[in-house]
Amino acid sequence: MNLQLTGHHLDVTPALRDYIESKLARVSNHFDHVIDVKVTLSVVKLVQKVEATLHVPGNDLHVECSDENMYSAIDMLIDKLDRQVLKHKEKQGDHHKVNGALKHQATE
Repeated sequence: MNLQLTGHHLDVTPALRDYIESKLARVSNHFDHVIDVKVTLSVVKLVQKVEATLHVPGNDLHVECSDENMYSAIDMLIDKLDRQVLKHKEKQGDHHKVNGALKHQATE
C-alpha cells in the first residue's frame, strides 16, 4: 500500500504520519488489495479537516472528516473508511451460489 500524505496550510509532522500509518493498518487488515491511499490534512481557521482517497481494484473510495482536533478527525475518518471498505468487500464477493441451480446439483 502506497501512502501519499500532504498538508495544506499545515506541516505534516512525523507524529501525525506515524499516527495515520498505524490507523490505516486497521483498514489493510480488513482488505488486502489496497493499491494506494492519498491523505490530505488541512486547517481552515479553527477547523481541522482530513480527506482520504483509497484506490482499490475497481473503485475509488473517498472520505472526509473535520473536527476541532486533528487526531479525533483522523479517528473519525478511519472509522468511515473502514465501513466503506467492508461494504466494498461485501459487494466484491462471489455472487454465484454453489450448487444453486438444478443443472449443477448432483443426481443420485
